[in-house]
Amino acid sequence: MRARLAAYVLLAALVLLLPAVAGPFLRYLVLNMLLLALLALSFNLLFGMTGLLSFGQGAFYAGGAYTAALLLRAGVPLLWSILLGAIAAAVLAAVLGAFCVRNTRIYFSMLTLAFGMLVYAVVWKWTSVTGGDDGLIGIPRGRIGLPGPLDVRLDAPVPYYLFAAVLVLLSMAVLHRLSASPLGLSLRAIRENAERAESSGIPVRRTIYIAFVTAGLFAGLSGALLAPLEQTVSPSTAHWTKSAEPVMATLIGGPLSFLGPIVGAVVYLGLKEIIVRFTEYWLLVFGLVLLGTVLAFRGGLLGAAGELLARRRRG
Repeated sequence: MRARLAAYVLLAALVLLLPAVAGPFLRYLVLNMLLLALLALSFNLLFGMTGLLSFGQGAFYAGGAYTAALLLRAGVPLLWSILLGAIAAAVLAAVLGAFCVRNTRIYFSMLTLAFGMLVYAVVWKWTSVTGGDDGLIGIPRGRIGLPGPLDVRLDAPVPYYLFAAVLVLLSMAVLHRLSASPLGLSLRAIRENAERAESSGIPVRRTIYIAFVTAGLFAGLSGALLAPLEQTVSPSTAHWTKSAEPVMATLIGGPLSFLGPIVGAVVYLGLKEIIVRFTEYWLLVFGLVLLGTVLAFRGGLLGAAGELLARRRRG
């Protein structure tokens, strides 16, 4: 536990000290990795912990992004716009979850995919609010929205990087605490055997519903932080391809470890950035590399590393 805590502290320190040694591009890339890691952790609350494959995280991601963008354009301070964006995503998850948690396995996955594409269609067609296929542009950052001398402006890239990084790191700490809480233990019991969990007194449907709404909240927070970073939001944030990104990141890193989605997000975006520089057919190469990684390491990179360490200890 001490070694794990030290690793988390070291990771947080590296993230927060990055602006002192990195240029604009590396800051931008690392912040995107953090946002994808948070999105993947929210997905893994359902997949790795509960055993439910969701293809709808993009809907909540877009819900948070569009809500924050609209509030910022209306003059609401940055912090409150982002928090309200996350809450709006949680409300959306509460509505959709009432239908999705009634089913399990493939039916749950198909329902989340269907609702995700429904949100995408609404975003695409509701031109008067969302801007349609043009999206929303010119999203300001402005003041943080805290009282007195703490109400600083975050227009510059470095202050906004630090602000977003702190929120993401705090969210990761909350999710880590949740994974070790009684709720996390209940979710793992449901993953292993839902019928046995029900017979032992765990309200399975209600527990899954709480996990679904919590996952929507943190996915929405990730999207809400994206809007001021890019200063634009497009319908692609709600597309099923966006929902596939946390799936791939989690499979690469490993769904059975808390650090798995974080490692997967770094590897996913890092590989993507490297391959794009060498070929115009980057999608094909990227797909083959990811396919090989997933097939070669069934438990993800961290799962494979754990197996290797176990073999060395036995040897």
